[in-house]
Amino acid sequence: MEDKEIVDLYFKRDEQAIRETEQKYGQYCFTVAYRILYENRDSEECVSDTWLQAWNTIPPQRPSLLKYYLAKITRYFAVNRLRTRTRQKRGGNEADIALEELEAVLSDGNDPEKEYDRNELIRVLNRFLKMQKAQDRDLFIRRYFYAEPVKEIAERYGMRENAVSLRLSRTREKLKETLRKEGYV
Repeated sequence: MEDKEIVDLYFKRDEQAIRETEQKYGQYCFTVAYRILYENRDSEECVSDTWLQAWNTIPPQRPSLLKYYLAKITRYFAVNRLRTRTRQKRGGNEADIALEELEAVLSDGNDPEKEYDRNELIRVLNRFLKMQKAQDRDLFIRRYFYAEPVKEIAERYGMRENAVSLRLSRTREKLKETLRKEGYV
């Protein structure tokens, strides 16, 4: 079933929308959550929460790219679950490492949790990513959105881990400069 048809089912408040969404994007959303949490049960719960959130937000939202809309929701739930888990005990999984790498660029006294600042930061980040070479953009998204380990990214692109790390480092430096110019750092 096409995404537009699935979204139309949500607008009709037809529960078949959830079944179709789960059939088409269940494994994809599970993978998004699992790359952050590395735990089956929590990942499955995030996916279930994603279906409920999709049901509650469509309508009024009408996502043009359902796959990425669902990924964003899943990632939100997974990151929140990770934060809750790591508050109780500190760990060192890939998502923690990826977030720490970005934290050095994004923090410095600003509070991106405030809605306006967060939206502005997203706008700046999206504009920044559009200006990057396609492969650098993809490496950045795979590392910091999907929390893929550097090793997997390197294997996917036939690169050495050091080369991937170096390109990510350079992209973070460019991002830091862009954020500095925008007044965030």
